[in-house]
Amino acid sequence: MVVMSILRAILQASPCRSPWRRFQIPSSVPARPCSLYTCTYKTRNRALHPLWESVDLVPAGERQSPINIRWRDSVYDPGLKPLTISYDPTTCLHVWNNGYSFLVEFEDSTDKSVIEGGPLEHNYRLKQFHFHWGAIDAWGSEHTVDSKCYPAELHLVHWNAVKFENFEDAALEENGLAVIGVFLKLGKHHKELQKLVDTLPSIKHKDTLVEFGSFDPSCLMPACPDYWTYSGSLTTPPLSESVTWIIKKQPVEVDHDQSQKVQSRPEEGETKETAAGTRSIERFRQKLHEAWLLREQKAQEEFRIKKEKEEAARKRQEEQEVWYSSDNQLTS
Repeated sequence: MVVMSILRAILQASPCRSPWRRFQIPSSVPARPCSLYTCTYKTRNRALHPLWESVDLVPAGERQSPINIRWRDSVYDPGLKPLTISYDPTTCLHVWNNGYSFLVEFEDSTDKSVIEGGPLEHNYRLKQFHFHWGAIDAWGSEHTVDSKCYPAELHLVHWNAVKFENFEDAALEENGLAVIGVFLKLGKHHKELQKLVDTLPSIKHKDTLVEFGSFDPSCLMPACPDYWTYSGSLTTPPLSESVTWIIKKQPVEVDHDQSQKVQSRPEEGETKETAAGTRSIERFRQKLHEAWLLREQKAQEEFRIKKEKEEAARKRQEEQEVWYSSDNQLTS
């Protein structure tokens, strides 16, 4: 209880007195704790970030994230249904630069943009989405698959508005958040992502934002509905074990130019390398505890099996009809 009280105090502290000040949006919009909850392990001068220095605030739980996803360890759960995603483009508000990264925030006072189904018991409202990347394309994603790292990872952050009154409370409690993770890999040009990339020059400086209305983030997700899911945590302080992770199996392709522009979001005067080093999350991947299974949903495979069975049944029906027709001709 003491730890939770301390965490709440941090989240609710005013910008001028809190280390969360770096994650506050400009005064042109209502001040509130940043919904990104990302801070780097080290600051620009390579010193430990204040929140990482406070060891007492780091939970010693067994559901810490991120993890290395191993195919052989994932357990197929036939009870897992496809995730239902319903985003209203008009709820998209703005893109802003918090000095470490950029994120896109959404209006979340109603259930206009929600996800449901899959491993979730309730509807979860979309709060924001952001990216994690590295200084080079060889690494950057927080999660890995069989130790393979992707250039970047997209996180769409949702909160449980059925059980909690606000995002800040949900972020601290079990089943409070649901985060969809999407891997990005180098490939063909992504037309929809380009709309976001085009806004980035307008938020070059820390604490700047630009309106970004009528955008449906489902366009950033892969066509394949299959995913892995596990119960985990925030990947940065306060590291609360409040997250149901839903990691899409199929990565999304972006071209090299788009990848470079997403990575190069430093403030003026910084080099790409130094800024990227502070923006990427420097936390070792955690071990998935045996008590918390990594489950997988294979809707695409189930669909394929269903189609194969239907096709086999159709062929049997045709063969029976041919046999019946031939038999009638012989008897006549």
